[in-house]
Amino acid sequence: MATERLSVVVTRRLPEPVESRLCELFDVTLNESDAPMSREALAAAMRAADVLVPTLTDRIDQGLIAQAGDKLKLIANYGAGVDHIDVATARQRGVLVSNTPGVVSEDTADMTMALILAITRRIPEGMAVMQAGSWEGWSPMAMLGGRIAGRRLGILGMGRVGQAVARRARCFGMEVHYHNRRRLHPDIEAEHDATYWDSLDQMVSRVDILSINCPHTPSTFHLMNARRLKLMKPDAVIVNTSRGEVIDENALTRMLRAGEIAGAGLDVFEHGAEVNPRLRALPNVVLLPHMGSATREGRVEMGEKVLVNIKTFADGHRPPDLVVPAML
Repeated sequence: MATERLSVVVTRRLPEPVESRLCELFDVTLNESDAPMSREALAAAMRAADVLVPTLTDRIDQGLIAQAGDKLKLIANYGAGVDHIDVATARQRGVLVSNTPGVVSEDTADMTMALILAITRRIPEGMAVMQAGSWEGWSPMAMLGGRIAGRRLGILGMGRVGQAVARRARCFGMEVHYHNRRRLHPDIEAEHDATYWDSLDQMVSRVDILSINCPHTPSTFHLMNARRLKLMKPDAVIVNTSRGEVIDENALTRMLRAGEIAGAGLDVFEHGAEVNPRLRALPNVVLLPHMGSATREGRVEMGEKVLVNIKTFADGHRPPDLVVPAML
């Protein structure tokens, strides 16, 4: 395989340096329109290519993998999350799956803090007043938000992103609490001055701000369900820069409208681009179009990881970012 150029299909437009390097190394088919590929187009690509480079908008499920040709040997995902790929079925078919972990952790943590500040300090509301030209000058009681120093931040998912959020939160004077599938090493806890909660229920009932930073897996689907959301304090806020499926969006919307949760900052949504219209109308909600990892630097670094994974595979070795079912 190392003596032949692999055929590679890329499902969306990537940064120009990444596409150029891919074309130098492999026989590449690019998506010039950048529109999400239809299921039929994905199936055709998987029959024709040695390597598929999908993104989170491409649902590579069991049925689609069953249509893949014998040529397909690697799905080199452009992104860290692989919940849109049936990894177990791919492996059963002899297709490896790789991803791009770690490169956008800092970018996503930046956006998490931006959302925390935006919702607690009412930044979008202030911007709306200014853009409408309705500001009548300073007033002692106008646009009052809340101070985040001294508040308890609960981090659900203390992986790379969660720890990056913790570092930033400490700089803002926040108390860091976390719940994780596995407790961190004491040295890491000490580094972040973080308090571990074995019970997620107990943590969410005590924190002032809850940050969702865990991946979407079968075990985390609706982890923040209606029952658990009701445990939160009425003056607490919730921020999600991970995956929308972790929160029961309908339950959250109902509680926000009823004033049972003070606010929310959401960069991801349960049904992708189909955002609950009731969320848009709420003044205590900040909505962003999945911008957490959207930096020029991060996108190029993601592409570089894709390149390394494909090139390593082409050279007959295990891709460095190989995903296995046990990791999920």
